[in-house]
Amino acid sequence: MDLDQFDLPRYLSMLPLFHDMDPAELQRLTQGCKLRRLGRGDPVFHIGEPCNEFHVTVTGQVKLFAISPAGQEKIIEIVGPGNSFGEALMFTNRPYFINAQALTDTVVLSVAKATLLEEIGRDTRFCMRMLAGLSRRLHGLVSDVQAYALHSGVERVIGYLMRDLPDDVKSGTDGAGDAAERPQRVVLPVSKAAIASRLSMTPEYFSRVLHELEAKGLIEMDKREIRIPDPQRLIRFPLA
Repeated sequence: MDLDQFDLPRYLSMLPLFHDMDPAELQRLTQGCKLRRLGRGDPVFHIGEPCNEFHVTVTGQVKLFAISPAGQEKIIEIVGPGNSFGEALMFTNRPYFINAQALTDTVVLSVAKATLLEEIGRDTRFCMRMLAGLSRRLHGLVSDVQAYALHSGVERVIGYLMRDLPDDVKSGTDGAGDAAERPQRVVLPVSKAAIASRLSMTPEYFSRVLHELEAKGLIEMDKREIRIPDPQRLIRFPLA
């Protein structure tokens, strides 16, 4: 990707937070934006640094993580293309309390807090869209805490594999009658170790669960690609 040729107003218009903005508003917003190309392992920000902007993963993957006093890493979230991070913290006037790092070659877009505040002052609809986005993020974090506390390791892995599949597949209903029964394909976006940390599991346990599911014919693995022959059977497995 050539960052010098990157059409920033067009990209902003495709993000849910900004898609209702007119061209003049988008052009104003670009004045507070910057693009960065990061290699694997490069930091987006460190804990303790001032938080004066929020970020969008344009390409690649970014992990948000904390380090325990014993030096153990815990991945809080993995942020893929088109998704944002850092919005809530930006409004607290406090420094970052987590770290962010590129998991792969990544392009990150950062939007300055001052520019956002100007647009919020001009358009209350923009403020409501930002609040809606923060609410969705909070709901996701609460769901994660519930999963860690109430779900077994097997249930967490199955939930992860199913999370991005179409709703009719997950619910077992489909207007056409058979989409919910068709085989599905999932590609793990990052390493198994990173996903294991995200699910609060050791890499060894995560791999053991995958092999258990494969041995029972519930999934078929080929490196990072996982085929789910019968999604409904996989969903029902923890209840069997």
